[in-house]
Amino acid sequence: MNITRWEPFREMEQMFRQYSPLFGRPSLWRESGDGAQWTPAADISETDKEFLIKAELPEVKKEDMKITLQDGMITISGERKHEKEQKDENEIRVERFYGTFSRSFALPDNIDQEAIRAECKDGVLRIHVPKTAAAKAKPIQIEVK
Repeated sequence: MNITRWEPFREMEQMFRQYSPLFGRPSLWRESGDGAQWTPAADISETDKEFLIKAELPEVKKEDMKITLQDGMITISGERKHEKEQKDENEIRVERFYGTFSRSFALPDNIDQEAIRAECKDGVLRIHVPKTAAAKAKPIQIEVK
């Protein structure tokens, strides 16, 4: 006779994952025609000089990610590959997401497209988007006739 460990919250956890949009929690994983996709979490901050996009991409190699800028949209895409199983190892629980990912952000007009730079360290991708000097509107005197 086998003894099965009862985990009372397992069913509730599965329900929250399945219906997460209904409960206000964003779903980070979706199924598409090309296979499973996940969405990396990202933060965007702004200073006087630049916008900073930070995306969590643990275990994603630089060769497996791509950053593109087109029509005012910056897109981060790539793939996190699942580690190969060891023959003497059984996976009991897998909670991390694997597969392809893509995340896009609209950028304002006052950016310097040529000076955008990216760096990846400790599983966090940082994209620095410098701002351009805003042209100050000079007042124009209009003569009333």
